[in-house]
Amino acid sequence: MGIVNVTPDSFSDGGFYYQADNAVNQALSLLEQGATILDVGGESTRPGAPDVACEEELKRVIPVIEQIRRHSDCVISVDTSKAEVMREAIKAGADIVNDVRALQEPGALEVVAQYPEVAICLMHMQGQPRTMQNNPTYTDLVTDIKAFFSARILACKDHGIDTQRLILDPGFGFGKNLAHNYELLGSFDSFQSFELPLLAGLSRKSMFGHLLNRETNERLAASLAGALLCAQKGAHIIRVHDVQQTADVLKVWHAACNGVTI
Repeated sequence: MGIVNVTPDSFSDGGFYYQADNAVNQALSLLEQGATILDVGGESTRPGAPDVACEEELKRVIPVIEQIRRHSDCVISVDTSKAEVMREAIKAGADIVNDVRALQEPGALEVVAQYPEVAICLMHMQGQPRTMQNNPTYTDLVTDIKAFFSARILACKDHGIDTQRLILDPGFGFGKNLAHNYELLGSFDSFQSFELPLLAGLSRKSMFGHLLNRETNERLAASLAGALLCAQKGAHIIRVHDVQQTADVLKVWHAACNGVTI
């Protein structure tokens, strides 16, 4: 899953693809590099990020989704928590709703229930982006995240949403300190018990910067290590900035596991 941030303030590439044409060109480049899913987002969810008005988010993401769909039949994901953005993105061609708030915002469950062909990614986050890194605490990290997922899956069922539409993302860096993030990385396979696809999103995140004392643009090697570990532990989707390098790593792993035809 290649990341397409149509934002001025995302932590890694904010502003680079803020204009629609730049974002579309970046999206098409990611497809050439090996992405099979494009995740288009118009609101930064980095720690401390300000909220973005619905109208502004629509202006950012809908033209990009429409243009990508005109160029490609790839899988398009919209990274949003707003019901209206979900609705308009699906109408524009989105195949997946990727929600860091796990459909807890007003109207979100009702909107996605109307589109049974659309997949839904439920992410775990403790708190909200502005405050989520203010001393996050857990009784037991994995148990608490599993309880959250169970509750959100039940909420989806109550709204007539088929469980087979769901993807789960434990949410690296969202309401988790450094120790939590590495415990989560080591325990990622625990979430296979849900028997649903798992998404891992840890590309260039501060969990690597803090451990290794690396700036955002120096975290490629760590991000690749994290991606490989998550894939080995059952991740079906790896959400990344560096598509070509991640695709190369995963191809080598697959060749080692499955062999190659000469």
